[in-house]
Amino acid sequence: MLRATRSVAVVGASPNPARASNFVATYLLSSSDYDVYFVNPNAEQVLGRPVYKTLADLPVVPDLVDVFRRPQDLPAVLDDVLALDRGVSTFWLQFGLFDAAVAHRAEAGGIEVVMDRCLKVEHARFHGGLHLAGFDTGVISSRRRRP
Repeated sequence: MLRATRSVAVVGASPNPARASNFVATYLLSSSDYDVYFVNPNAEQVLGRPVYKTLADLPVVPDLVDVFRRPQDLPAVLDDVLALDRGVSTFWLQFGLFDAAVAHRAEAGGIEVVMDRCLKVEHARFHGGLHLAGFDTGVISSRRRRP
């Protein structure tokens, strides 16, 4: 799934560096080949890049939609995904987000669903290794490096 992905829309991207969405966005821009787009109706820029008000405003239909929103907002975000002309292939819900009804509806629409997982963590796990502190080491191994 991650290897087939070429573009990612981060819904709920925040310009606040203390927010998880900003940390994940920083990682995606620096450590992946993905074209990354940000969606947030209340922000103008994130990490020096433009922010779009809605998914429909994006210049492309993303392959993967990574969601950083409150659980009660998930049905509306999925509505926006399903309304796009061509289909999004993956609906990704970050840590703490799980909604079986939303997942069933997305799957019925032909979209793969990942829930309660971090895109940054999973990408790092499969594309170069993951340090205990969450940083990409560039090495895939279960052994720690000696100082």
